[in-house]
Amino acid sequence: MILENYYKIENNKLRVSRQQASDFAKRIANDFNPLHDTDSKRFCVPGDLLFGLVLDQYGLSQNMRFVFSGMVGDGIELQFPGNATDKFSLSGSNGKDYLHVERSGDTTHDKTFIHRLVEAYVAFSGHAFPYVLVPLMEAHSVMVNPDRPLIIYESMEIHLHRLDIANPELKLSGTCFNIDRKRGEVQLAFTLLDNGEVTGKGTKNMVLSGLRPYDAERMQRVVDDYLQRQEQFKSASNATPA
Repeated sequence: MILENYYKIENNKLRVSRQQASDFAKRIANDFNPLHDTDSKRFCVPGDLLFGLVLDQYGLSQNMRFVFSGMVGDGIELQFPGNATDKFSLSGSNGKDYLHVERSGDTTHDKTFIHRLVEAYVAFSGHAFPYVLVPLMEAHSVMVNPDRPLIIYESMEIHLHRLDIANPELKLSGTCFNIDRKRGEVQLAFTLLDNGEVTGKGTKNMVLSGLRPYDAERMQRVVDDYLQRQEQFKSASNATPA
């Protein structure tokens, strides 16, 4: 994976095109959320791509926290601070803040390691729907609106014991689902491994809106449609040109 393929930056201003965002979501994160389709009216840049871009620009610190405060839509240029401190934000050309970052500890700028970690994280993150979130919703007898499912990436954090990790791998270590009427907050906890050795931990936090009683048949149609989109994309990608 070459992160530079998925954004363009000039004079500390970064832009992600619809095609770049869609390619990253589908090819790297295995994320087929319609919000990342090039023709989506509600198009937004994947949060996992923004996470990767921050690491690519500023390095990976032992302790990092990312808080998303808005979805980056089409045509938004992000201003990357020239001299980032331990706390900084990415703001848009419209004056709005989209991502807040906190970091501490040692920092590495090793591109190879950073790209491997981003790949490992987005693979874990992209697996959440449907394989983690749907069973979690079923267990709590609620589901998102099947006609307009909205799952918002709220925040994530990561804590590393060391920065000389050769083969990063993330594994789910726990889940938490708090429900307040039609709103749900989900936390996915993960352990970071290096060839089987525990080298860190972290969490991904999401907000589920428009919750309603769980309907197995309707949710299964959502899952089937999502998996069909995955399969169609893979088939098209593997097709040999005539």
